[in-house]
Amino acid sequence: MTVTDQPAVAHAVETSDKVASHLHPEGSFDVDAHAVPTGREEIWRFTPLRRLRDLHKDAPLGAQTTSLDVSAAEGVEVRTVGADDASRGSSGYVPADRVSARAWAAATEATVVTIPAEAVIDAATVLTYTGRGLDGAGAGHLVVVAEPHSKATVVLDYEGSAVRAENVEIVVGDGAALTLVSVQDWADDAVHHSNQHAKVGRDASLRHVAVSFGGDLVRLNVSVAYDGPGGEAELLGLYFADAGQHLEHRLFVDHNAPKTRSNVDYKGALQGQGAHAVWIGDVLIRKVAEGIETYESNRNLVLTDGCQADSVPNLEIETGEIAGAGHASTTGRFDDQQLFYLQARGIPEDEARRLVVHGFFADIVRKIGVPAIEEKLLATVEAELEKNV
Repeated sequence: MTVTDQPAVAHAVETSDKVASHLHPEGSFDVDAHAVPTGREEIWRFTPLRRLRDLHKDAPLGAQTTSLDVSAAEGVEVRTVGADDASRGSSGYVPADRVSARAWAAATEATVVTIPAEAVIDAATVLTYTGRGLDGAGAGHLVVVAEPHSKATVVLDYEGSAVRAENVEIVVGDGAALTLVSVQDWADDAVHHSNQHAKVGRDASLRHVAVSFGGDLVRLNVSVAYDGPGGEAELLGLYFADAGQHLEHRLFVDHNAPKTRSNVDYKGALQGQGAHAVWIGDVLIRKVAEGIETYESNRNLVLTDGCQADSVPNLEIETGEIAGAGHASTTGRFDDQQLFYLQARGIPEDEARRLVVHGFFADIVRKIGVPAIEEKLLATVEAELEKNV
């Protein structure tokens, strides 16, 4: 078991208007500005590049690899726009890696979801992407805009077989509250590289939930920046890696405004030979970001031999005037005491293991706030556990 729970240490020592993070290089829309990764780069060293199907090189991205089905809640507008529409880039995102830049250049259109100002939408808007097969690779672009003082939930549901590179932009207007849930429930052969970037406005709140169960290789990069003081971001995640799967989640929170808050909480379970989970958390606290609060946590539960979990939390601090900052990371097996406690009360070992895993994920699942999604996730956890019985 490896455990990290220590005071924040400042890594960034220079301040400027540019990103000073050693884990988040300066971005560019120019594909050629991003060298083809070799695997020796810090941001690529955990990713098995040979399994990316050349998304990081020059694989054509013109195939229609997925179909989109939209179930929009009443009052939510969903439209398709051309690649030159002003909505693209409205989050301030600039591609941070070669795959993202290639996907940006290759996307011929974008889907735009708009929650009108001051609207309070109770039902979730669900976008279901269904893979059509592995013949070719495709690029996608999605923009989700929660206009000022609105409140809504948007769910992205990925299923089927596909090779997909995409960019997702999230704009949370001043005073708005948005929950975005991204569920990677692909077939076992899918390859998915997704960059999801959010701009959180003044006194706005974002709850971003990443759920990864399926796919041969899933690499999800989630980043957040603030567009004014008082913004809050809660980044939650859960994942379950089976034999041979590579599930990688990379988080970057750029505290570029004062009085902002962030909380990152990811939990994962691993089982089966070659199951590999990667979690990289990075929080950059700029000199201007006085009075901020941040905490990031990642916990991994290893269920069988032959698994590998890499967990790297980082804090990069440019100012001493912060309210609080910390991080934690743990990787370990079942708690033998919990199992003994349950078995001593007549619960069979297999059932005891299920109860421990359900309890491990329960607090994250309860925070999602979408009952249908919560029920689906608990059922999926149960199905994953059945594979190892």
